[in-house]
Amino acid sequence: MTLIELGKAAKIAARELAILSTDAKNKGLLSIADALVANAQSIIDANKIDIENAMAKNIAEHMIDRLTLDEKRISDIADGIRQIATLPDPIGEVIGMVKRPNGLLIGKKRVPLGVIGIIYEARPNVTADAAALCIKSGNATILRGGSEAINSNKAIVKIMQNYGEGLPRGCISLVEDTSRETATELMRMTDYVDVLIPRGGAGLIKTVVENAKVPVIETGTGNCHVYVDENCDLEMAKNIVINAKISRPSVCNAEESLLVHKNIADKFLPIIIPELKQNNVEIRGCAETLKYDNSIIPATEEDWATEYNDYIISVKVIEDIDHAILHITKYGTMHSEAIVTNDYNASQKFLNEIDAAAVYVNASTRFTDGFEFGFGAEIGISTQKVHARGPMGLLELTTIKYIIYGNGQIR
Repeated sequence: MTLIELGKAAKIAARELAILSTDAKNKGLLSIADALVANAQSIIDANKIDIENAMAKNIAEHMIDRLTLDEKRISDIADGIRQIATLPDPIGEVIGMVKRPNGLLIGKKRVPLGVIGIIYEARPNVTADAAALCIKSGNATILRGGSEAINSNKAIVKIMQNYGEGLPRGCISLVEDTSRETATELMRMTDYVDVLIPRGGAGLIKTVVENAKVPVIETGTGNCHVYVDENCDLEMAKNIVINAKISRPSVCNAEESLLVHKNIADKFLPIIIPELKQNNVEIRGCAETLKYDNSIIPATEEDWATEYNDYIISVKVIEDIDHAILHITKYGTMHSEAIVTNDYNASQKFLNEIDAAAVYVNASTRFTDGFEFGFGAEIGISTQKVHARGPMGLLELTTIKYIIYGNGQIR
């Protein structure tokens, strides 16, 4: 099908989904979740082709990790969809009702956005997560994944289309042509697409924001920091830093920079540097950090602003919490930032002054995730300040319309 044909089908499906009952949407989602698990091998077989192609192109190991699907990851995707089915349905909720002096009752009612276009890179799990969230929130979706995951995406979408019991088929579609031209066309389909959500690296997001005619909800890159304050539990700090960096370095909520208060550097850096090296993390440090290990690479100005998505971390010894906040403000991407401290005042200062979608006290940045926040999954992590911010769950995929009750009023 052409993009225009997909758009027309999605528009029709969106009208049907908008009035579909919660029970019907949940039934469709649960049947999809079961089908993904039952047909896991067909997804894995398709995914193997994508992995082989990626390896032939010498794609970086961390990107192949993002691409890889196995039974455990497919089971996790299905569990996420099942969780979405258990969540309250936001559609139809009436938000406040006020009575005007003329007797009119005016309220707001939550409704779907309509047709959501999603442009994303080599994360096939996004295909299922995004489609499921759109279904529960009454939206049709047109998915346009990257060429690296095209076989995986085809397999997943085929299952979702064939086993979405009671759901309009046009509510999920995949753009199988992964050329740049189709992405550009999707960005300009104002007659058929109501909102566009890019999910991927800085280059992709910049391209979509600059070229789209369809309204865009911008998801951001993650140059995330962990700041270790002078008053902290060293063991806790070590565990948080290691988890935030190595549990999955290819994702946007992974730690990219470590900031250490100068008064605790002599205690903490001799602990954390060997731990990072033992986990094969390349360290790029400031002049002060270099004193602690001769294998550390001198950090450049570019390092402080880089989202590595790899086993690399920049480390800086910082004067105090004020300088930590200034550093994060200058180089951060307003995604996820963390402080490790036992000082209540320091924690509150950090929470109040750091401008980011998610700000943590004594916890890993890796929790910025729709599943972890109880949303079942997320459509992306928004770092903008309009409409949606942070993990975008069901509520962020809705808008409102005003509903007015009268008894014959005229103006």
